[in-house]
Amino acid sequence: MILNALTIDVEDYFQVSAFERCVKRNEWAAYPLRVEDNTRRILDMLDEFGVTATFFVLGWIAERTPQLIKEIQARRHEIACHGYGHQRVTQQTRQEFRDDIRKSKAVLEDLLGTAVIGYRAPSYSIARNSFWAFDELVEAGYLYDSSVFPIRHDFYGIPDWPRYACNVFRKTDGDWDPETESPEIGGAEIVAAPRIFEIPITTLNICGKNIPIAGGGYFRFFPYVFTKWGLQRINSKENKSFVFYLHPWELDPEQPRMRGAGVKSTFRHYLNLHKTAQRFHHLLADFRFTSLKQMYFDDCSMRS
Repeated sequence: MILNALTIDVEDYFQVSAFERCVKRNEWAAYPLRVEDNTRRILDMLDEFGVTATFFVLGWIAERTPQLIKEIQARRHEIACHGYGHQRVTQQTRQEFRDDIRKSKAVLEDLLGTAVIGYRAPSYSIARNSFWAFDELVEAGYLYDSSVFPIRHDFYGIPDWPRYACNVFRKTDGDWDPETESPEIGGAEIVAAPRIFEIPITTLNICGKNIPIAGGGYFRFFPYVFTKWGLQRINSKENKSFVFYLHPWELDPEQPRMRGAGVKSTFRHYLNLHKTAQRFHHLLADFRFTSLKQMYFDDCSMRS
């Protein structure tokens, strides 16, 4: 069985982009935290199957639940950065983004005593008009990013982005190209050019169209039999690993109901929450998983 990457975006139910119209960041402290119990539920399930994963943690959460973050580390999982305040890249100025990724990285590294090398943007929000984010990530010391979703969506997505991990090279400030789309850069220049390793969210390509198959709301929307079929097809037919993602709040059907988010956002957030835990258990039984760091950086030959 092919080894795949499992990623957990550690944020709480009131911090999601779907609720940003009705929940202000300066009101977050008024909401009861449920992320600790939900994350520990995931940790226990991973222990059951002997799985390690990458946990993309919000700096805001890390400051308020330091023992949880240390427990994730103690259970031998990778901890990476999900930003500080869960604000989409496309809603920030470059300076705001710079401050956010550096603050959150410092919070995690001070807490853990080890380097944090990976980043994932809230709502996968690095888009073509915000490629300057790659400049800032490299300058802040990140080695990889997992923010690009090769689909079309109202919040995010770069539909024509490569579906699998690749180096991304800087041509000029704010202008970056994935390696497979940069044949004009010569070998010596590739070595010299600033780069970051991009690990996109996996999609299933059917008749030339990318289908979001690997986690989150799509995991709750599609029947598990379809998800399993699609992920097995990626492993067996394409001989590729996939990157799967999940949020702790997705295993929590008893979470408080938010008002004022709109019909579409409300549907997306609460759909089939009561089915997630069982489906996740099946997923862990049906596939092999590890962390992004173990998959791509502990054996550097996998990146060549």
